[in-house]
Amino acid sequence: MHKPKGDAITSLHDLSAVDLLAGYRAKQFSPSEVLEEIISQVATWEPHIKALYLYDPEGARKVAKTSTERWQQAEPAGTLDGVPATIKDNVATKGQPVPLGAASVKLAPAEKDAPPAARLREAGCVIFSKTTMPDYGMLSSGLSSFHPLTRNPWDVSKNPGGSSAGAGAAGAAGYGPLHLGTDIGGSVRLPANWCGLVALKPSLGRVPIDPPYVGRVAGPMTRTVDDAALMMSVLSRPDRRDGMSLPALEVNWKALEKSPRKLRIGLMLDAGSGQKVEKEVREVVVKAAKAFESAGAVITEINGILTPEILEGLDNFWRARTWDELSKLSQAERGKTLPYILNWAEAGAKLSGVDVVRGFNQTMAIRAAAAKLFCEVDYVISPVSPVVNFPAEFAAPLNDPAKPFEHICFTVPWNMSENPALSINGGYDKKGFPIGVQIIGRRFDDIGVLGMGKAFEGLRGPQKPWPAPPKK
Repeated sequence: MHKPKGDAITSLHDLSAVDLLAGYRAKQFSPSEVLEEIISQVATWEPHIKALYLYDPEGARKVAKTSTERWQQAEPAGTLDGVPATIKDNVATKGQPVPLGAASVKLAPAEKDAPPAARLREAGCVIFSKTTMPDYGMLSSGLSSFHPLTRNPWDVSKNPGGSSAGAGAAGAAGYGPLHLGTDIGGSVRLPANWCGLVALKPSLGRVPIDPPYVGRVAGPMTRTVDDAALMMSVLSRPDRRDGMSLPALEVNWKALEKSPRKLRIGLMLDAGSGQKVEKEVREVVVKAAKAFESAGAVITEINGILTPEILEGLDNFWRARTWDELSKLSQAERGKTLPYILNWAEAGAKLSGVDVVRGFNQTMAIRAAAAKLFCEVDYVISPVSPVVNFPAEFAAPLNDPAKPFEHICFTVPWNMSENPALSINGGYDKKGFPIGVQIIGRRFDDIGVLGMGKAFEGLRGPQKPWPAPPKK
């Protein structure tokens, strides 16, 4: 236990990375003590939520021990020395397989760390586990043909979202402060939304990644904006393996104080396509907009930039892309894929070349619409998801492979336009289930988006207590 401020007693596993580092510096506790609390927390929660893959407490104990020794000498090795972290299944870590959440993928040890994993390791993180994801990252769900079903700590009958499913569940369950996810259509923001976390989808190229792809980014999933910024200070360091990465930029990731005064904020309550926004989601987002307005921002309601044609085009493009991967497998291997994904992807075989190109071209339509929008506003506030939650066993809120992306219409545009977008807890439904708010900024304004998130933390006030493990 640790008593950081006032009379509040906080478990070590619940402390932010910022507070952990301050505690290490002051010799209040050690990385080894923190890791033991996390190991205990994992033992309590993991039978209920199944968030982890390749969990390695013994290997982590060795890393934490050497970190503890460095801190005893007041010689930390990096920005995050001794801070526990998890890494999503699809981010390669040296010597470990990368199953992509799919039983159809052949398991082979990765030759080296992918850039985000390398940066966290160099910074001294105690990487104690990988986290789960659905097949090929093409679901916002904890459902997978390879991993056990991952559940949401806030309500284990509900889905944590995905595709960074395990990262979201681990963050909410108190498996330490730092979790690395990836996002190509909402995959860090959606689980953060349903798990009460903060997640940044950075501008494309801000965090080098390998392999890179259209709209694909890696980003932090944390409990606080300060921790997300701290993680970004490490993840954004350059790596030549990513041919889409941005030039190294001197950003003071700690400079998060930002006043909303006189900022033009667009309030987007209709994505232009997809599922209807549920009443409780709408109320939380409107309340967030009013909080910014009370702080001096100018709020204007705006239309979404997605259309049903754009959404259908993206769907066709991704079906064809996934079928391309699955078509290379034998029929037996392909049959191991989650039936929902196989069903969805098989339609890609019937698309013409023109259909697929037309689908890909929708990414450019989104980009043009986003650029036009941000001529008029400084930031956008919107829901992250249109729905409060959905069953753990579902592949998606509608659970219909014919309509797979109706729930990502608020998140996917910003992948294709390359804008930074943050998910942050905005409130709760009547049963206490978390509901996120999304803050989007202009391309490359990652620090501004984090600053707006930090301002919102102050306007929103403290969150509810984190969930307690179910009684056995």
